[in-house]
Amino acid sequence: MLAEIITIGDEILIGQIVDTNSAWMAQQLNLIGIRVKQISSVSDDRSHILKALDEAASRADIILITGGLGPTKDDITKHTLAEYFNVPMVLNEEALRLVLERFKRYNRPMLEVNRMQAQVPQNCEVLQNYNGTAPGMWFYEGGKVYVSMPGVPFEMQYMVQEQVIPKLKTVFKLPVIIHKTILTAGEGESYLAERIADIESALPSHIKLAYLPKMGQVRLRLSAYGEHKDFLQQQVDAFAAQIVERVKDNVMAEEDKPIEKVVLDEMESRHLNLSVAESCTGGYFSHQITQHAGSSSVFLGGAVTYSNQLKEDILGVSKETLYQYGAVSEQTATEMVEGALRQFKSDYAVAITGIAGPGGGSEEKPVGTVYVAVANANKTVVKKFTFGNKRVQNIEQSAVRAFFMLNTLLKETTT
Repeated sequence: MLAEIITIGDEILIGQIVDTNSAWMAQQLNLIGIRVKQISSVSDDRSHILKALDEAASRADIILITGGLGPTKDDITKHTLAEYFNVPMVLNEEALRLVLERFKRYNRPMLEVNRMQAQVPQNCEVLQNYNGTAPGMWFYEGGKVYVSMPGVPFEMQYMVQEQVIPKLKTVFKLPVIIHKTILTAGEGESYLAERIADIESALPSHIKLAYLPKMGQVRLRLSAYGEHKDFLQQQVDAFAAQIVERVKDNVMAEEDKPIEKVVLDEMESRHLNLSVAESCTGGYFSHQITQHAGSSSVFLGGAVTYSNQLKEDILGVSKETLYQYGAVSEQTATEMVEGALRQFKSDYAVAITGIAGPGGGSEEKPVGTVYVAVANANKTVVKKFTFGNKRVQNIEQSAVRAFFMLNTLLKETTT
């Protein structure tokens, strides 16, 4: 069963807003066994929308459309759909009632343009919008389903979960899709592919392996398609176990979650806490942690010691070390991480110091040279990395490597 997603709006095409709707809808469809064939974004242009609908109908059984249902003149989706299906517009009394109630609730006068939002193409089944004024529309034509929904994310999401997905399940006999994700770090996709080539070759035709690289980490996703859920799950689990055993030194988690959340959850389960000492990453490592709710149960805090003086004053790095070896060195990274452990009284600590770029490098220490240190009371590990000449990527890669090293040290030190 194939679906296509069409987002409508000039604001998407000029980059004024990011299309998060398509990614969210694709995830929801995948969960019920519907594969997305294509995602398209089109402008608020009648001919462009009509062409997109024709092309989508030639490829997919289900066409989901978002955007262009507002009260202003540039919102032309409804009228274009009426033209596409060659039907007139009619007033839907239930949609009008909901719009009237909404304006009454907020004690605001309803304009004629808002009243017009209750008009829909004659051949549609209205999907009521309980979070906004623009109703959704369900069309079943030529054995295909077309669904038009508001572009406002929370309006669309409620409509999909409460109305669209239940209706799709009744209209179509949907297959089962099983996914299993293995999060790895520390090696690139080509290295991993070589290591597990024989396992990948042994996969049956209904199980696919995807490599999803992202800045120092790779997600390996097994996807199985069929009709028998338990059988598929057993197969996927068996192949996943083989992959995990083969690349176990690089495995962070056997589920799809952010790398920092893997570390946070592990430390929280063991009642451990963490402090940091950042230099070239400028607080990015800490941000990755604190973006997650509940991180305070693990993360004590730390210091962004950009200058040598702060490295000395806050972390206790010796002046002699900085003079002899420099701020970007194994020796300084060691003193930084051990200083963080001592000063912040944490169970574990991370330190990062390097040259993010684009300037500041030398022949001996080029841009992209980074030292990462992790430590607990019994062990300190320091590694040197040489990344590229892009500042943002160097910062992101430094953080990923730090999480990977911290996770490795946690595995070595069980309670």
